[in-house]
Amino acid sequence: MSALYSVLMVCTGNICRSPTADGVLRQMLADQNLAQQVMVDSAGIADYHVGEAPDRRSQQHAKKRGYDLSSLRAREVRAADFERFDLILAMDQGHFNHLHRRCPAHLQHKVQLFLDYASEAGEREVPDPYYGGSDGFEHVLDLIEDGCTGVLKWAQQRLADQSR
Repeated sequence: MSALYSVLMVCTGNICRSPTADGVLRQMLADQNLAQQVMVDSAGIADYHVGEAPDRRSQQHAKKRGYDLSSLRAREVRAADFERFDLILAMDQGHFNHLHRRCPAHLQHKVQLFLDYASEAGEREVPDPYYGGSDGFEHVLDLIEDGCTGVLKWAQQRLADQSR
């Protein structure tokens, strides 16, 4: 069975925030037996790290919480992604603006800010932990778990509507 819905997580180089969100949502979907119905991927707006695994610190912090990011590899957003994915989630406003400029007008409704799906109404952007310390990676994981919980609810609602 091919996936009914697809979600793309996007950050700058696809080595910290978006692969973390990718791995967290994949695990949440697997825990709900929805991994076959919802496909998840991640990409960067830049080609800085194409082919590389997620940052080792992202992997270490995610692993402590039960998320395995080791199989993920960085890639750059492609034009075909705007057609292919149902939901394209930008980690910050800069990513959103970049995606919105590249996205065909009739598909722009797919591009949204990731934290619009979070229940905690504090922050609008997932900060880049790359140049910071351990606390930054933990904070990013907190935000991503919250946002992915909302994306999971979005997917569950779509799947429920589909089965009616």
